[in-house]
Amino acid sequence: QVQVVESGGGLVQPGGSLRLSCTASGSIFSISYMGWYRQAPGKQRELVAGITSGGSESYGDSMKGRFTIFRDNAKNTVSLQMNNLKPEDTAVYYCNVKDRGDYRYGYDYWGQGTQVTVSS
Repeated sequence: QVQVVESGGGLVQPGGSLRLSCTASGSIFSISYMGWYRQAPGKQRELVAGITSGGSESYGDSMKGRFTIFRDNAKNTVSLQMNNLKPEDTAVYYCNVKDRGDYRYGYDYWGQGTQVTVSS
C-alpha cells in the first residue's frame, strides 16, 4: 500500500502565506512526479504546481510568481510555499504522486486533500 499524506492547510488572511507538505510512503517503486492540484466548490480541478524527480517545475497560470514548489526525493516529500494568498485561492488542495512502478505498470496516487481557506 501507498499512503499520501498532506499537511499544512488552514485559515490564513489575505496577503498571508502558507506552506503545504506532502509525503508518500509505503510500497513505492520510484516516484517520477509529485504535484499539487486544487478544487474549489463549483469549479473544476486545476493544476497548482508540479515537479519531476529531475527538478522540472510546472505551475498553473494564476500561481506563477506567488507559489513555489520544492522537492526532497530522498524523503518522497514535496512542499508548496504559497505567498500573497488571495480569497480565490480557497480550495481543497490535493497531492498527486506518480510512481514509475514495475516494467508493466505505473501508478498514480492521491492524497485526501487539505483545506486552505483565505479569509479575513
